[in-house]
Amino acid sequence: MIAIPARVYIREMTLEDLPDVLAIDRSSFPVPWPERSYRFELIENPAAQLFVAEKSDATGEQVVGFLGYWLIGDEVHISTFAVDPEHRTQRIGEQMLTRALRTARARGAEAATLEVRASNQPAIHLYEKMGFEEVGRRAGYYQDNGEDAILMTLHELSEGAAE
Repeated sequence: MIAIPARVYIREMTLEDLPDVLAIDRSSFPVPWPERSYRFELIENPAAQLFVAEKSDATGEQVVGFLGYWLIGDEVHISTFAVDPEHRTQRIGEQMLTRALRTARARGAEAATLEVRASNQPAIHLYEKMGFEEVGRRAGYYQDNGEDAILMTLHELSEGAAE
């Protein structure tokens, strides 16, 4: 039998994706977003755009990551972002972030911002690889353990930055 490699598709999140997104959120964060927050972002928040990464192989499709952002003026703020722990280190996060930045740029964004836990070195590495720079800290930002958040900005959302 020949193994068919999996493909990852990045698409807009729908309400039908919420059970999978919530499971990934719970496995990724000490304080996950409640379902009502995702529903609000999908249905009521005109500034929000949410994506999922869907892995497709011979066994079917599976949501393996998600990313959300808010477009406010000419700045995009990454609001939530996670890849299922079993599917990390496969460049899925990079694919999602690239798609989100391209979409935001097409919608008029010129810069991007986010907060990341100071201890989350894999995420920090990804953001730096994508051109983000540390611009500050929020002391005690995370309520679960008082950890600092690193503020990161991608100053110019140019053709090269989102490729």
